[in-house]
Amino acid sequence: MQEDSERTKVRFSSEDSERTKVRFSSGDTECVGWHYPGSNGACVVMSAGGAVTKEPGTDRFARRFHAAGFTVLAFDYRHLGESGGTPRQVVRIHEQLVDLEAAIAYAATLPDVAAHRIAIWGFSLSGGHVWRAAARNPRLGAAIAQTPLTDGLVAAAMSGRHQRPLAMLRFLSRGIVDALGGLFGRRPLLVPLAGAPGTVAMLTTPDSRDGDRALNPGNRYPEWQQVIAARTGLRISLYRPGRHAARITCPLLVLVGDQDQTAPPEPSVRAARRAARAEVVRLPGGHYAPFLDAHEQAVDAELSFLQRQLLGSVGVPENGARVE
Repeated sequence: MQEDSERTKVRFSSEDSERTKVRFSSGDTECVGWHYPGSNGACVVMSAGGAVTKEPGTDRFARRFHAAGFTVLAFDYRHLGESGGTPRQVVRIHEQLVDLEAAIAYAATLPDVAAHRIAIWGFSLSGGHVWRAAARNPRLGAAIAQTPLTDGLVAAAMSGRHQRPLAMLRFLSRGIVDALGGLFGRRPLLVPLAGAPGTVAMLTTPDSRDGDRALNPGNRYPEWQQVIAARTGLRISLYRPGRHAARITCPLLVLVGDQDQTAPPEPSVRAARRAARAEVVRLPGGHYAPFLDAHEQAVDAELSFLQRQLLGSVGVPENGARVE
């Protein structure tokens, strides 16, 4: 590993916390992440949703986990952010799952981290990956799926209610052309992550347009490219990671937004019932509620869960979060 020569320290002015940039191998490429060294022996591996990079997608939660004593490893998937891989802004589910596995393995090598006290955290598309990764890694200490994409077919049907037919056809045709172009090494055809109905965008659900203010208030992360390869939509609509729920044996926390129109909550609730040790927390609001009005509820529930499952301490969610 060459992380020692590549480390860059960043100190936050608002909190007494420090993080270090690290690099680890995944397949034939390299992923880049932030390492927040903790004090309690437990680690949370964090990854953001869709084409969201590590800073807008994890910073707010990572800082809270770190302040509570947890080591955090928050990373970019390949083709995104600071990680390697070409072409850029392409999301390939299989590759992201490989990257997540590599991140879990790398976390176990971090100083003062106990391998049996590693948890994974993801939201939206990465929340969907949590179902798959938890099923494949029974030795995980815990897993958190926040407003996860659990059933792409259901999500696509919901999304279709908030898009105009002509725009849907334009998006589909662009996705097909992009997928075919990818076979010949052509550059991706990019579309915005979110847009109004009638525009050609990855998502046009009402709550999807909350993404910028939820993750990037005041343009805090100007380097985040809020675009994605059109071919990605075809893959995601067929992604159904909730089917792996019955194979999950580690403690699992699933947070859903009762008004989520981007990743509908009911597939996640049903999948959680099939997992052996799952808890469901229902939050008021849409897809980005954990970053907006329900942020404190989400953080309280997640910290309580992590402390109970990784440290054995007793805690209960505060601020009115409903646990099932």
